[in-house]
Amino acid sequence: MLVWMLRKVMAERGIWTGAALARLLKEKAGYSLSAASISALLTGQPKQMKADTLDALCTALECTPSDLWVHTPPKQEEGA
Repeated sequence: MLVWMLRKVMAERGIWTGAALARLLKEKAGYSLSAASISALLTGQPKQMKADTLDALCTALECTPSDLWVHTPPKQEEGA
């Protein structure tokens, strides 16, 4: 299962609001996202994402895709 870690990555960098993330994306990556798109990224796990958006997030937050998405294997039942 993939777990979306955007809020955690932001918190580690002292970024607490969507507006602050939007400013950072514009300043560091030259990328604009609507307030609705940023809100969606902050409130739930994306079902899909443009590569450009992922690249901009990684540039702005100085991280890698593996920081934003963490894979955890499904739990197996004992004896399986």
